Amino acid sequence: MILSIDIGNTSTTCGLFDGEKLVLQFRRETNIHSSSDEIGVFFRTVLKENGFDWREISKIGLCSVVPAMNYSLMSACSKYLKHDPLLVQAGIKTGLKIKYSNPKEVGADLIAAAMGAVTIHPNRNTIIVDLGTATTLELISSDNEFLGGSILPGLKISIDALASGTAKLPSVEIAKPLGIYGSSTTEAIQVGMYYGTAGSIKEICYQYQQKVFKGEKPFILGTGGFAKLFADYKLFDEIVPELVLLGVKHAIELN
Repeated sequence: MILSIDIGNTSTTCGLFDGEKLVLQFRRETNIHSSSDEIGVFFRTVLKENGFDWREISKIGLCSVVPAMNYSLMSACSKYLKHDPLLVQAGIKTGLKIKYSNPKEVGADLIAAAMGAVTIHPNRNTIIVDLGTATTLELISSDNEFLGGSILPGLKISIDALASGTAKLPSVEIAKPLGIYGSSTTEAIQVGMYYGTAGSIKEICYQYQQKVFKGEKPFILGTGGFAKLFADYKLFDEIVPELVLLGVKHAIELN
């Protein structure tokens, strides 16, 4: 079996693959103060409680946007799972043509998401929208070129900024609003965040379609923790929550 790990700013998501099948997905809070022993015991415990033997893991891949976590997590994998993980970073085989002016600047999560996208939808003009701590949009051409993209503040960052930057606006739960306007301050913030985010994504995707893909509609993939909030809004052609984990698995197979 293969274990894919995605260290994000807010949470660390793990996926256990048996062949092509994702048989277990679990997560923990990303905490840069976690020790390798704490993380290692967590891995073994979660696997055992879900009926899996850690000894059956043959390979591990790691994608990280939190460098301060890398050492502890890699040490945990080596000590408790007996495998040194492959770190997704510039220089490994990706199957992509990275068109960034400086390929080393491309985030590991963006590379992994792009690898996941070309694995399930190869040779297709694609926009990946990842709604996590930040909201990112990345462009993949039908020639499997990573062209670049856009980065916006994520929903949680935006709500926290409103609460910390104003005297009276509260921090609110991230939720799909019931209507198109709010009859309370909490509802008004939720409406603004939801439709503001949706509108930003729609406009950016429209501009990409017109100016990058010459009017041809690209395939739009949604992923990330908040993607399912917009499932009924028809922003995406498909939502693949495990897209980054698939990309990490693909990186292991290529390398």
